[in-house]
Amino acid sequence: MVRKTPPTTESLYTLDETAWLESTAELIRTGRLGEVEHDILAEHLNDMARRDYREVYTRLVVLLCHLLKWEFQPDHRTRSWHGTILEQQRELRLLLESKSLRNHAESRYGDAYEDARKQAAAETGLARATFPAECPWPLDEALADRDEDTELRSKV
Repeated sequence: MVRKTPPTTESLYTLDETAWLESTAELIRTGRLGEVEHDILAEHLNDMARRDYREVYTRLVVLLCHLLKWEFQPDHRTRSWHGTILEQQRELRLLLESKSLRNHAESRYGDAYEDARKQAAAETGLARATFPAECPWPLDEALADRDEDTELRSKV
């Protein structure tokens, strides 16, 4: 009879990340810190932080792009655009409850706006120079909840 050796925690990480996370959480919960694979855990936590930063940045670009399209193509406004604006605002407000993600959004806001200008130009066919060089909405204004009957305002 051949006996299979149970997978080690390290091999569990490569086989089933979720099972590895559950196993690592249990080790921490029970105080068995010596059994935690610190290098893998540290790498995983860094990856999670980078993912969160990337999500904030991507959502800012999408939001700002749609705000630009809304402002500069009023005759093309759709419920879909409005829905995308509301969704991005809602998700960003939730994400930015984290102080570090809020600081990240504030520090990368100008870069996100520049990427949004590029995207809006590509999607509308308008020249990038059509859109203001500086973002016309402060972060909190871009995140402000608006109902469907309220016009989105800009400082353009």
